[in-house]
Amino acid sequence: MFIAEVSEKYDLSQDTLRYYERIGLIPRVNRNKSGLRDYTEEDCRWVEFVKCMRGVGLPVEVLIEYLGLFQQGDETQEARKELLIEQRKLLRARMEDMHKVLERMDDKIERYEQTIVKKEKTLGRV
Repeated sequence: MFIAEVSEKYDLSQDTLRYYERIGLIPRVNRNKSGLRDYTEEDCRWVEFVKCMRGVGLPVEVLIEYLGLFQQGDETQEARKELLIEQRKLLRARMEDMHKVLERMDDKIERYEQTIVKKEKTLGRV
Protein backbone atom coordinates (compact mmCIF):
# COMPACT_ATOMS: atom_id res chain seq x y z
CA MET A 1 0.00 0.00 0.00
CA PHE A 2 1.44 3.37 -0.97
CA ILE A 3 1.68 6.39 1.32
CA ALA A 4 -1.35 8.12 -0.22
CA GLU A 5 -3.50 5.07 0.52
CA VAL A 6 -2.19 4.77 4.08
CA SER A 7 -2.72 8.50 4.57
CA GLU A 8 -6.34 8.21 3.51
CA LYS A 9 -7.02 4.98 5.38
CA TYR A 10 -5.74 6.31 8.73
CA ASP A 11 -6.64 9.96 8.20
CA LEU A 12 -3.05 11.12 8.68
CA SER A 13 -1.22 13.44 6.33
CA GLN A 14 1.58 12.05 4.22
CA ASP A 15 3.90 14.51 5.96
CA THR A 16 2.88 13.06 9.34
CA LEU A 17 3.60 9.52 8.13
CA ARG A 18 7.02 10.58 6.84
CA TYR A 19 7.71 12.40 10.12
CA TYR A 20 6.71 9.36 12.19
CA GLU A 21 9.09 7.24 10.17
CA ARG A 22 11.92 9.79 10.29
CA ILE A 23 11.84 10.12 14.09
CA GLY A 24 11.49 6.38 14.65
CA LEU A 25 7.88 6.35 15.76
CA ILE A 26 7.15 3.68 13.18
CA PRO A 27 9.74 1.28 11.75
CA ARG A 28 11.36 2.11 8.43
CA VAL A 29 8.99 1.40 5.56
CA ASN A 30 10.44 -0.58 2.65
CA ARG A 31 10.51 1.07 -0.74
CA ASN A 32 9.69 -0.44 -4.09
CA LYS A 33 11.95 -0.37 -7.17
CA SER A 34 10.79 3.16 -7.94
CA GLY A 35 11.75 4.35 -4.46
CA LEU A 36 8.15 4.77 -3.26
CA ARG A 37 7.21 3.72 0.25
CA ASP A 38 5.37 0.40 0.12
CA TYR A 39 3.55 -0.19 3.42
CA THR A 40 3.00 -3.79 4.49
CA GLU A 41 0.20 -4.98 6.75
CA GLU A 42 2.66 -4.90 9.65
CA ASP A 43 3.63 -1.31 8.82
CA CYS A 44 -0.05 -0.39 8.80
CA ARG A 45 -0.56 -2.04 12.19
CA TRP A 46 2.22 0.20 13.55
CA VAL A 47 0.60 3.28 12.00
CA GLU A 48 -2.73 2.31 13.56
CA PHE A 49 -1.10 1.67 16.96
CA VAL A 50 0.75 4.98 16.94
CA LYS A 51 -2.34 6.89 15.85
CA CYS A 52 -4.35 5.30 18.65
CA MET A 53 -1.70 5.99 21.29
CA ARG A 54 -1.15 9.57 20.11
CA GLY A 55 -4.93 10.03 20.10
CA VAL A 56 -5.06 9.40 23.84
CA GLY A 57 -2.15 11.72 24.45
CA LEU A 58 0.90 9.48 24.77
CA PRO A 59 4.01 11.56 24.17
CA VAL A 60 6.09 10.90 21.07
CA GLU A 61 9.10 10.17 23.28
CA VAL A 62 7.26 7.37 25.07
CA LEU A 63 6.23 5.78 21.80
CA ILE A 64 9.77 6.01 20.45
CA GLU A 65 10.99 4.30 23.62
CA TYR A 66 8.34 1.59 23.21
CA LEU A 67 9.33 0.97 19.59
CA GLY A 68 13.00 0.81 20.58
CA LEU A 69 12.20 -1.79 23.23
CA PHE A 70 10.07 -3.74 20.77
CA GLN A 71 12.91 -3.85 18.27
CA GLN A 72 15.23 -5.27 20.95
CA GLY A 73 13.12 -8.41 21.06
CA ASP A 74 11.18 -10.57 23.48
CA GLU A 75 13.51 -9.92 26.41
CA THR A 76 11.94 -6.43 26.66
CA GLN A 77 8.34 -7.62 27.02
CA GLU A 78 8.20 -6.82 30.72
CA ALA A 79 9.68 -3.36 30.18
CA ARG A 80 7.13 -2.65 27.43
CA LYS A 81 4.31 -3.83 29.65
CA GLU A 82 5.51 -1.60 32.51
CA LEU A 83 5.76 1.36 30.17
CA LEU A 84 2.17 0.82 29.04
CA ILE A 85 0.95 0.34 32.61
CA GLU A 86 2.53 3.66 33.63
CA GLN A 87 0.99 5.43 30.66
CA ARG A 88 -2.41 3.90 31.45
CA LYS A 89 -2.12 5.24 34.99
CA LEU A 90 -1.38 8.72 33.67
CA LEU A 91 -4.25 8.46 31.19
CA ARG A 92 -6.70 7.49 33.93
CA ALA A 93 -5.60 10.50 35.98
CA ARG A 94 -6.14 12.80 32.98
CA MET A 95 -9.55 11.23 32.38
CA GLU A 96 -10.55 11.90 35.99
CA ASP A 97 -9.46 15.52 35.62
CA MET A 98 -11.41 15.81 32.38
CA HIS A 99 -14.48 14.30 34.04
CA LYS A 100 -14.32 16.99 36.75
CA VAL A 101 -14.05 19.70 34.11
CA LEU A 102 -16.98 18.20 32.21
CA GLU A 103 -19.14 18.21 35.35
CA ARG A 104 -18.23 21.84 35.97
CA MET A 105 -19.14 22.75 32.39
CA ASP A 106 -22.46 20.92 32.72
CA ASP A 107 -23.24 22.90 35.87
CA LYS A 108 -22.34 26.16 34.18
CA ILE A 109 -24.51 25.36 31.15
CA GLU A 110 -27.39 24.42 33.46
CA ARG A 111 -27.12 27.82 35.18
CA TYR A 112 -27.22 29.57 31.81
CA GLU A 113 -30.27 27.55 30.80
CA GLN A 114 -32.03 28.46 34.06
CA THR A 115 -31.24 32.13 33.52
CA ILE A 116 -32.61 32.01 29.98
CA VAL A 117 -35.85 30.33 31.14
CA LYS A 118 -36.30 33.01 33.82
CA LYS A 119 -35.79 35.80 31.27
CA GLU A 120 -38.19 34.17 28.83
CA LYS A 121 -40.85 33.98 31.55
CA THR A 122 -40.48 37.69 32.31
CA LEU A 123 -40.81 38.49 28.59
CA GLY A 124 -44.16 36.73 28.50
CA ARG A 125 -45.57 39.13 31.12
CA VAL A 126 -45.04 42.28 29.10
